[in-house]
Amino acid sequence: MKEIRILIADDHSLVRMGLASLLGAKAGFAVVGEATNGKEAVDAAKKLKPDVVVMDLMMPVCNGADATAAIHDAAPEVKIMILTTFGAANDIALALKNGATGAVMKSMTNDELVDAIRRVAAGERVVSPEIERMMAELEPLPELSQRQLQILDSITRGLSNSEISMQYGISPESVKTHTAKLFAKIGAANRAEAASIALRRHLLKM
Repeated sequence: MKEIRILIADDHSLVRMGLASLLGAKAGFAVVGEATNGKEAVDAAKKLKPDVVVMDLMMPVCNGADATAAIHDAAPEVKIMILTTFGAANDIALALKNGATGAVMKSMTNDELVDAIRRVAAGERVVSPEIERMMAELEPLPELSQRQLQILDSITRGLSNSEISMQYGISPESVKTHTAKLFAKIGAANRAEAASIALRRHLLKM
């Protein structure tokens, strides 16, 4: 298995030391550098070309969101994972928009952090549930038709396409079409995710 090369960027020395100690002891991980601010992170990423930059959001000289943009422009193959204790949802959203592949909380367990880094290194988008909730509050609610709201309600109650078809007197093909458009509007990949989004974002007010 290919070793995952990691650059740690955080302005707190204890955090850097803790992360370096944790990750350096894990098989398949190698900490190749550290940075104390965003500018150092950009310079080190350009020079070292790590697989993953574990990036604090709030840092001096250059913050994590701006450093992410600079690294993504200079070395788009380098994956960036924001690791933060707190932070405004706008800042986290900007970091993700600027090219970060993940955004997680420092409160996560060591095993969760290691797993998140592995997933980010593999190109998977990883965002902590707490951050997902903060991000959802920023996004405008999608405009859903009455039929789409009805189908979404049915999905959250666990109804199948055939059951929805019978409930509203429409063909199964129409249910599939409405469902596909609904998923596209709310950004859901499947029924379970659609139900989760509906509950989290309070889309159903019927």
